[in-house]
Amino acid sequence: MKDSKIYLLNLPLFIAKKIGMKGHKTFSRFIIRLAIFSTSLSVTVMIVGISIANGFQEEVANKIFSFWGHVRVQQTLTNNIGISEEAPFKKNLEVETFLQSIPEAVSVERYATKSAIIKNNNGIESVLLKGIDSSFNFQRLQRFLQNGSWCTFKDSSYSKEINISSYTAKRLDIRTGDTLIVFFFRNDGTKTARKLKVSGIFKIGIEEYDKNFAICDINMIRRLNNWEGDQIGGYEIFLKDYHKTDSISKRIYGQLPQTWYSKSIKEIYPNIFDWLSLQDQVKNILLLIMIVIAAVNLITCLIILVLERTKMIGVLKAIGTNNWKIQQIFLFNTTYIAAIGIIIGTVIGLLLCYIQEKTGFIKLNEEAYYISSVSVKVVWWQVLAVDVATLCICLFTLILPTLLIRKISAIKAIQFK
Repeated sequence: MKDSKIYLLNLPLFIAKKIGMKGHKTFSRFIIRLAIFSTSLSVTVMIVGISIANGFQEEVANKIFSFWGHVRVQQTLTNNIGISEEAPFKKNLEVETFLQSIPEAVSVERYATKSAIIKNNNGIESVLLKGIDSSFNFQRLQRFLQNGSWCTFKDSSYSKEINISSYTAKRLDIRTGDTLIVFFFRNDGTKTARKLKVSGIFKIGIEEYDKNFAICDINMIRRLNNWEGDQIGGYEIFLKDYHKTDSISKRIYGQLPQTWYSKSIKEIYPNIFDWLSLQDQVKNILLLIMIVIAAVNLITCLIILVLERTKMIGVLKAIGTNNWKIQQIFLFNTTYIAAIGIIIGTVIGLLLCYIQEKTGFIKLNEEAYYISSVSVKVVWWQVLAVDVATLCICLFTLILPTLLIRKISAIKAIQFK
């Protein structure tokens, strides 16, 4: 008697369980399982897609920033597009102190660049040498080092070591430990050459970097350009969060002395970052499409369930059950489908992301995509947002198909075969 009262109070839930969750195999149960599968697939694709887009953007951005920093500060701004030789200026302790005091900054490092031609018996290659000193943090680039070691520095004179990219090494058939002849051209038209030892070979994985750059001691660039011992080409600022690059660059520019300038690496390589920004649009389109697919699947499922249970609806109406109670029966079913599908899809999506992160089994063409394997980054609030948004949209759209129940006549439904 007690159980009967409970069932009467929860009649829609009781019937919903009988239709799709308990009992013998029926067509309704098949449709429900199919809908759960399609919903979980949509959620899985959304979570994996967002995580891949996040990982891709962060991995490529970190590659760019690891080599050139987030913001460059110079005393004379050049109009050249990209990285090029800078006009020298003396180190300014006041400016350095200011840059190092920026809360978002991880480090501030000095650099200078110099165009050069690398020659050996197998040909020549032009590069832009990036001169650095002992304060440079090679730990950022350690994962890009393929062979050998990073160049070392001397307290007096300059180091005669050089790091070249795997692209340059392959073109000239160079290995770690080989000696190169490097030609330099001065502003007065004269040229000079230096014998340098290849201490290590790196691969950033970004074509613009690997084709064009090499690393050496900044003191060698000073010697070649006849600079004074405290002259540099500029400062590189490395930040904690690359998303704040533009805003911090503008803030720095507003507080620098006159004739000083700051420029974010995004301004120097706008084509790469415009391409990365495009991934946000792709990500949003993917989310919209998959949420629509999940909602359409559930709507289709609900329509089929309503039509398949037309006779049952007629009987319930004949015994006095109102339309809303009958609607609740099918809403319980589809809410169950949506909830179970979202849970399963979330678990599978996170599991796939974890496997990819640990194994990197999905490979990419690094020359085209800048990374050798798919990188994933799971942002938990995004996962939660996908789940909640999918559930809310599905529940909202499911109200519409249940309106069919109001148009079903009890007499005709009982006679329905």
